[in-house]
Amino acid sequence: MHRYISETAKYGDLTRGPRIVNAATKKEMKKILKEVQTARFARQWIRENKTGRKKYDALMKKDLAHPIEKVGTDSAPACPG
Repeated sequence: MHRYISETAKYGDLTRGPRIVNAATKKEMKKILKEVQTARFARQWIRENKTGRKKYDALMKKDLAHPIEKVGTDSAPACPG
């Protein structure tokens, strides 16, 4: 990954990444892997699609409304430099 991201992103990953990807994160990732392996995730996704994607659409709408999603859009101010 580091070959394809900016130096700033690399610095952030190297200096802040361990605070994000830690024992607690790895524990949650193992839980998620189990959900995938047991098909729990697939069953939820299939059910979500069969019932009109209400939860998915609500989550996506909320995500797209987050201020971080404004960065890089035409309405966002240009980055200095």
